[in-house]
Amino acid sequence: MKRVLAVVLVLAAMAAAGCGVSAQESILDKEKLVIGVRTDLPSVGFRRSDGRFEGFDVDVARSLADRLGKEHTLLGVLAADREKVLRDGRADLVVATFTIDQERKRRVLFAGPYHISYQDILTRPDDTITNVRDLAGRRICEVQGANAAKRVVEERGVAARVVPFPDYKRCLAALKSRQVDAVTTNDVILAGLAGQDGSGLRLAGVQFNEQRTGVGLAKGDVPGCEAVNRAITSMYQDETMEKLLRKWFGAEWLNRGVVAVPQFEGCS
Repeated sequence: MKRVLAVVLVLAAMAAAGCGVSAQESILDKEKLVIGVRTDLPSVGFRRSDGRFEGFDVDVARSLADRLGKEHTLLGVLAADREKVLRDGRADLVVATFTIDQERKRRVLFAGPYHISYQDILTRPDDTITNVRDLAGRRICEVQGANAAKRVVEERGVAARVVPFPDYKRCLAALKSRQVDAVTTNDVILAGLAGQDGSGLRLAGVQFNEQRTGVGLAKGDVPGCEAVNRAITSMYQDETMEKLLRKWFGAEWLNRGVVAVPQFEGCS
């Protein structure tokens, strides 16, 4: 009996000390972070021909790592990869136009949002689409892993035809070749795509469906999430966020709204 009691006491002590018990590693426990960023979105997250990453999200990712006191490497991801790289441990954070929604929150823990944008519509210069209702009966591109086109149909009740493509490069090609009539997603994404393309594609300039862009973490890393939220707050307080928005989207972009700390989702 004494021997059994001794074993029980040892196991209890190990549990209290965290020894021998499987516990999720937080990003705070790591010296170096791997951060997923997009490769296909000019001005947001883009991999250049020389292999370097650039864009608004890329600069945000680097600033977050610095404020967390961590070295970092960047991992290129597409829309469909964002949850996968967190689940399989290839990335510790994902800063990749990752819009927060209730479905994704079941599988991913979100810090932030670090930026609030709105959905807009990109069309050919000769088209007459000026608002979301004009998409009824039209073909709209859906990038695999994104949900913007789905939100037009399901949330706005617009009877558009959703046509899937693997990435935005092919979406733009389809738009210009008239395979689709519009591309709809975050306005910052569309602004970057139109700017790089240079063929006269235009934004309708409508703002609908608020897009709360967050930092993805592995489910359960509450301490890491809270630390990222503190880092995001400091980026607004020292005007880093305003400088990055001006750098990548121009001074006129700042006139679209007040640059202030967004209301966070909460790390639970």
